Amino acid sequence: MKKILVIHGPNLDLLGEREVNVYGRVTLEAVNEKLKQISKKEKISLKIIQSNHEGQIVDAVGKAKKNGFSAILINPAAYTHTSVAIRDAIAAVNLPTVEVHLSNIYSREEFRQHSLISPVATGQICGFGAESYYLGLIAVCKLIKK
Repeated sequence: MKKILVIHGPNLDLLGEREVNVYGRVTLEAVNEKLKQISKKEKISLKIIQSNHEGQIVDAVGKAKKNGFSAILINPAAYTHTSVAIRDAIAAVNLPTVEVHLSNIYSREEFRQHSLISPVATGQICGFGAESYYLGLIAVCKLIKK
């Protein structure tokens, strides 16, 4: 069974509580539950992590191939705009990677409108709320089943 690493970046543990006008009321637990349902239907295995720490995310990405993952689904959150380290880790592991965001980062504050991750990701889905994750997982599944 193919394995996908799902990474939720900083502050995503606060989904449903923080800035509900931007991120909605869905909780991270609800997002994860739906991702698990999709993975079961697609016959793939998921490992889901959430971290507020850049180094932990870099370590998880860097070890992904060694740990048998076929692809990565990542919402780098605020690190999207600042982390060369996460960008370099994604480039180094050379796994299909889909970047997702709940909000449309291109319609937000100017500093949020640039992704350091997208140039090394296979694709990006943003602006559809929690649906961005579900569409991203389906996309990743299609990439690894080719």
